[in-house]
Amino acid sequence: MKFWLLYSTVGKKREAQLIARHLLKKRLIACANIFPIDSLYWWKGRIEHSKEYGMIFKTSAKNYLRIEQELSKIHPYECPCLVAIDLKRGIKPYLDWILDSIGQRE
Repeated sequence: MKFWLLYSTVGKKREAQLIARHLLKKRLIACANIFPIDSLYWWKGRIEHSKEYGMIFKTSAKNYLRIEQELSKIHPYECPCLVAIDLKRGIKPYLDWILDSIGQRE
């Protein structure tokens, strides 16, 4: 089984919490970490600066497409960030907990 950390951002803490709860209720993620960030980025030909909230989701690679579909329905941004980081290793009890949480333990 492949495990991934998914990373995304939103403009408000409440949006991050709503997205996290939505994905948790659908059992697509085991956990979400939400944290404030300062973002600098190119947008429509200009460098922008904004306060955002980052989100890290813990899940299996198998759930990526469903998460992408769900996020595209509820994310407030015109061009949302969603990137996957492949986990090379992890403590077995923690990885088992992820599988139990998303209903994929074999």
